[in-house]
Amino acid sequence: MFRNVFRLILIFVGTLFLRQAVLFVMRAFTQLSGSRAAASQTARQQSGGELKKDPVCGTFVAVASSIKRTVNGEVIHFCSTACRDKYLVA
Repeated sequence: MFRNVFRLILIFVGTLFLRQAVLFVMRAFTQLSGSRAAASQTARQQSGGELKKDPVCGTFVAVASSIKRTVNGEVIHFCSTACRDKYLVA
């Protein structure tokens, strides 16, 4: 009888611990994505213009200072000539 009660208590405590661990991880990811959005907003404000995402490396680059290439009628913005060349080769 005591063993069954002890097992139920262990299951209850284990469930609470697991729930808290999952909540902690979820909060960490939420804060991480929030800080990325804030960093993107800050970069946009500092550059004074629109930002575009480099399709090769994923870096956001200001439209005014980006390396532009027209592909299939669409202007694509790159952060460097190396990224532009990698995109054109692929």
